[in-house]
Amino acid sequence: MKVPDILTLSRLGLAAILITLLTLDFPYSKSLALLTFLIASLTDYLDGELARRVYGVSSFGKLMDPLTDKVLVCAAFVAFVELKLVPAWLVVLIISREFLVTGLRLLAASRGEIVGAGFWGKHKTVTQLLTIIVLLGGLSFREDFSPRFTPDQLEQYNRVLSLTSVSLISIVAFITVLSGAIYFYQHRKLLLAEDKA
Repeated sequence: MKVPDILTLSRLGLAAILITLLTLDFPYSKSLALLTFLIASLTDYLDGELARRVYGVSSFGKLMDPLTDKVLVCAAFVAFVELKLVPAWLVVLIISREFLVTGLRLLAASRGEIVGAGFWGKHKTVTQLLTIIVLLGGLSFREDFSPRFTPDQLEQYNRVLSLTSVSLISIVAFITVLSGAIYFYQHRKLLLAEDKA
């Protein structure tokens, strides 16, 4: 197995570590979760660069890279639901879109076509990653500095974090659903075409 493929698979392990750190409560767990997500994001960048410049793009990488990215992102959003940072129904919308687009890509691949990331798909990914980093940063800051807060300051901080979380996840959900709708519209012929016997 080539180095880019190992880096791709490492995100599955990092996703498990991330969700564990976010759902368990011990000193600096949220700061470690932020560090874990940043490392996972770095592996995503590195596996792509190494595949393009050194090792060559593999079929395994084409399939697993977007899937491991989705697992990582979905793990973070599910943990945010558990922490009561974001509404569950918005996360269900986001995850549903990811599954549907993955299904569309697999259907295209079975017919010898490639459905690449478009303009809105790339914006969706960037928005998701930035939202996760901001929310993890907010949790980390609260964890590290809450002992210095007065009860009123902590309550006010939690209110701001909650409002920020709902606002950002709403934007993410909108862009995610919009990009999914655009994917399906652009590739509607795949869904309407009949398989050859």
